[in-house]
Parts: sequence; C-alpha cells; structure tokens
Amino acid sequence: MTTRKEEAGPAGLASALVEAGALTSDWLPAFQAVPRELFVPDRIWPGIADGTRQTALVDRARDPEAWFRAVYSDVPLTTQWDDGRHTGDGLGTTPTSSSSMPRMAFSMLADLDVQEGHRVLEIGTGTGWNAGLLAHRIGGANVLSVEYDADVSKAALRNLRAAGLAPLLLVGDGRPGHAESAPFDRIIATCSVGEVPRAWIEQTRPGGVVVAPWGTDYGGECVVRLVVGGDRTASGPFTRSSAFMRLRQQRTERPPFDAYFRGREWPADGVRSVTTPAPADIGGWLEQFVIGLHVPGAFWRAERYDDGTYTLWTYSTDTESWASADYEPGASEYAVVQSGPRRLWDETEAAFRWWEEHDRPGFDRFGLTVDGAGERAWLDSPDNPVPRRNPGGGPGIRRR
Repeated sequence: MTTRKEEAGPAGLASALVEAGALTSDWLPAFQAVPRELFVPDRIWPGIADGTRQTALVDRARDPEAWFRAVYSDVPLTTQWDDGRHTGDGLGTTPTSSSSMPRMAFSMLADLDVQEGHRVLEIGTGTGWNAGLLAHRIGGANVLSVEYDADVSKAALRNLRAAGLAPLLLVGDGRPGHAESAPFDRIIATCSVGEVPRAWIEQTRPGGVVVAPWGTDYGGECVVRLVVGGDRTASGPFTRSSAFMRLRQQRTERPPFDAYFRGREWPADGVRSVTTPAPADIGGWLEQFVIGLHVPGAFWRAERYDDGTYTLWTYSTDTESWASADYEPGASEYAVVQSGPRRLWDETEAAFRWWEEHDRPGFDRFGLTVDGAGERAWLDSPDNPVPRRNPGGGPGIRRR
C-alpha cells in the first residue's frame, strides 16, 4: 500500500518527471542516488510552476511534512533573498539563490547531453544539487562548479559531502569561466544571462555544448543550447521557456521615473497617438521575449489602478526615451504618448506585428548565434536574423 509520504516523495516526483518526459532513463539513477532533500535548507519559499513568484515560508522545524512535500514537488524553491541580507519569515525583495524546478533541471541536463569522460563546467552552484547529479553521472573529478556567493558555496559543499559526492567547487565570478581547467566538453549555467560570456565559448571544445537560460532586457527568457564550432563561434536553438535568477554581474538597475521626466509633469513633451494592439496582448512571457529581441535597451513597468485600467510604461535604458499606453477593458483603441529620440511604442508595436505576421512563433522556433561581432537571434535558421533596432549594428546584432 502506498503511503501519503511516498506519493509526495521521491517516487512520486520521479513518476511525474518521467511522465512529463523530463527525467529519462539515463538520469534516473542519479535522481535516485542524489536525493533533493539533502540539498534543501530548513527554510524555503516554494515557487509556482512558471517560476515567476514565491509563496509563503515553509520551515522544516515548524512543519516537517509541508517541507517534505515542497521538496518533492515540481517547483523551484527560493533559498536566499537579497544576496543574504534578508531576515525574517516574509518574502524578501529579490530572490537570489534557489533549488531549481526539477523538471527544468533535468530538461537542461538532457540538453547538455553529457557522456562518460566529459568534463563539465557549471556556472552557479546554488544548493549543489545540479553539481551532485552531474558528479554522480560522470564522476566528481570531471565536474567544476563556480559560485559567486561564498556562503552559498559553503552550504553546497556541506550538502555534497553529506551525499558522498565531491565535485570541485570554486568561489568567484563565473563570467570568465576557468581557463586553467579548460577546455570543457560541456558548460551549463543555472542562472540566466543577457549576453553569453565569450570565455564560455572559447573554453568549450569544438563540437561541445553550452546550455544557458538567456533573456532580453525587456523581459522573457528561455534556455539556449549552443554547439561550439571550430572557429569559436556557437549557434543553436532555444529549447524551452525558463525563468532563472540573473547572473549577478549582469543584473541591471532600472532608472527611476524621475530620471525620464526630470521634474516635468506627464505628458511633458510627449507626442500623442492611438494604437490598436491592446497593451494586455503584449504582456505574456513569449511576447516579452519577442519584443525584447526587436527592441534592445528597453524595459517596461505597469501602473495599475483600482478600476481595472492600467498604464504600460516603456523606457529606454539610457533615460532618453519613454512611452505610455493606457489600457481600458473593452476599448478598441488605446491612448499612447511617446517622448525622446526613440518612439518606443512604435518599436514595440512593430515587433508585435512582425510576430503576428510570422504566425506567432513559439520559443522553439528561435535560436541564437554568438560570434566575434556579438549575438544574433534568428527565426528557424541562422540565416534568418530577427530584425532588431540597433543604431550600432546590423539586424539582430548585439554589440559588445
């Protein structure tokens, strides 16, 4: 007879992951030998399946059954807020370390396609679970994991020792990779990037693979699987939607509202117009990703009101341009105001129209090429770059 704990435990999670196609037979022994519970601290904030928000604290000392259920649920678990500065039981401001959603962890390991004898560099040790899974699969001597936060790395080391595993852990900035240990057959990042560090490509053997969550300035993110060529370029498709914490050295500070208006009142010198795409239609994770590919150096905020209306603000990161679009339920046209050298709403609308004209492609139809000129996103094949507004370069190119 199956007990409730067994249903909520490793066997139940394994069954769910196998059924979802994330946990394959080659990774099942590692899943069974490297229990997630050994890598989860006593205080956690479980997430939800899409990975974009956290729920209330679960404390093992207060409710061990709830903690166990959370550990063996297919959700991410926030383990640190605000780079460790957060105290108390409530939610912090920004989650800064976690145990990844198991379905995502094993899907990315499948993308990585490690084989016996491969050497792997991991960026972002976190709790150590992913490094432990790799160490069980290919041996600890073949796994090097870099973590920026010394306290997080110490906790991961304790977890790995408790599990009887010994990958090499280093504390430091993951962007330069680790040239002394290169070349690697595989590199995997368990944090998201807005630009793939050149060192990761240069330290991967020709034919090797780099797997990393990649997101735009505007929003949206998905996992990219790059195959490195003999000329030290890399190219490959996006494989699935993701929502990871950003590599600390690539975090962006958003300028405040006053930086754009400089003491003036809205609409300041803004030019008024109307638009037909509803601001609500462009707010999904995929839509944000597509807009971000087309519209570099821009981000959005929403100002919501009690009657269900809201204003979607779009800002350029250089503080020179802004746009506002007012959403009203049931309306067929929406008021827009734009200011600055860039017409940000026009750019946003053009990106949305392009996406519609191409039959609303999903994440898996897009890909990325990384070479000496920067990064180039494409649709369906590398010779079909996504149009990108970039005064300093050609279509789809992000300059370094």
